[in-house]
Amino acid sequence: MTSWPILSVVTFLPLVGVLFILAVRGDDAVALRNIRWGALWTTLVTFLISLLIWINFDAGEPGFQFVESYSWLGASASYRMGVDGISMPFVVLTTFLMPICILASWHVQARVREYMIAFLVLETLMIGVFCALDLVLFYVFFEAGLIPMFLIIGVWGGQRRVYASFKFFLYTLLGSVLMLLAIIAMYWQSGTTDIAQLLARSPGFPAEMQTWLWLAFFASFAVKLPMWPVHTWLPDAHVEAPTAGSVILAAILLKMGGYGFLRFSLPMFPDASLYFQNFVYTLSVVAIIYTSLVALMQEDMKKLIAYSSVAHMGFVTMGIFSMTRQGIDGAMFQMISHGLVSAALFLCVGVIHDRMHTREIAAYGGLVHRMPLYATVFMLFTMANVGLPGTSGFVGEFLTLLGAFGDNTWVAFFATTGVILSAGYALWLYRRVVFGKLENSSLAHIADMTPRELATLGPLAALTIFFGVYPSPILDIFGSSVENLMKPLKTAAVAAKQVAAAALQ
Repeated sequence: MTSWPILSVVTFLPLVGVLFILAVRGDDAVALRNIRWGALWTTLVTFLISLLIWINFDAGEPGFQFVESYSWLGASASYRMGVDGISMPFVVLTTFLMPICILASWHVQARVREYMIAFLVLETLMIGVFCALDLVLFYVFFEAGLIPMFLIIGVWGGQRRVYASFKFFLYTLLGSVLMLLAIIAMYWQSGTTDIAQLLARSPGFPAEMQTWLWLAFFASFAVKLPMWPVHTWLPDAHVEAPTAGSVILAAILLKMGGYGFLRFSLPMFPDASLYFQNFVYTLSVVAIIYTSLVALMQEDMKKLIAYSSVAHMGFVTMGIFSMTRQGIDGAMFQMISHGLVSAALFLCVGVIHDRMHTREIAAYGGLVHRMPLYATVFMLFTMANVGLPGTSGFVGEFLTLLGAFGDNTWVAFFATTGVILSAGYALWLYRRVVFGKLENSSLAHIADMTPRELATLGPLAALTIFFGVYPSPILDIFGSSVENLMKPLKTAAVAAKQVAAAALQ
């Protein structure tokens, strides 16, 4: 497995699919069919190769594996790829969801060639973010991913697609510019952009410098996640994006913020992370409570789920900055679980939107009478979104609350109210859409789910239940890496206590 660049293969294989699609001539039915099947097979093969990496990944090794290194920008930066237990689950999650997105987009008729190319390019860039072991390479992948998503929203989105796409682009770009300045400062200070070397560097960056570096990276990751109050781009982007665009946005792109905190903020700037811990706690609790209340007031299904995502990401940041083993484990698991559940919820909205061409909650009601299979599937993912025991949503929320409780009881107390509020808006949505009388005459002949729609939601349903009952395959894969991540945090915490004790004497 180490004799060939398997990470580069899984990263850039989607671009081979792009070349195939470009080689297909014409826009007739046969050409469009070949384009769709070419994109689907490309993503399926990419997923299978990522599974091969997963199978051969040594979960007991905390360091980076399958490392590739080639000269790139002279002595300043290199092309370095590798995965550890923190990045490995995100790589597989990305490759797993892409075939589902292609299947969910089977009905797209406008600019099919460009649509499939945008998703394949986006897949390459997303995988690259999680595999990059050089700061410059990471930044290139991180920023370049904005372009295909900008096009997906702006070209194939809803009526306000141009506004939503520009808002998404400008918000995320602004924060990332500050991160670029921080990367330059880190290179001047350390003489390298190699992430592995920076993580192993002892002593680390000076405490005062850590503060500014932390804030610069925070500006980028907080917008990407997104955290309150820089979350306002997300509901607009979700509402206007096509179904598959919403799936990728919620399931993968948001997780890049949490991944950034775990890869850079905590291990590279441990002193600053401790200093800003209460600040992040405050933003997290506000996000959990405030956006849950806002979700209760929504009349658009997509917007409700979008605000729900912000609330769930509040649990992620709370767990990460609890700096406890349970909290970080919970945050990692919550990101993977939310990737599955949020993707499924947006697909569920897409199922009925394709039939009725509206996302207004008031337009539905009584769907259980016409769509019993859909009602069952939607119920499963609604319960997972609430955090019902037996679903994957419970494991992540429970561990993050457990970790936060071990560090700050009041933070855990206020965050727990978000669990109650999530049950309120999720069950309110389900009751309005599925239960009740079938009063809307246009719903009288609505058809239940098709085999293609079952193929997109079936794997997500199976994994949601499986990981809810047996979470060990995910928890074990990043266990050693999280333990390794905790070392600089423990050292910083001891040093902070010594300083505090000396100040009291």
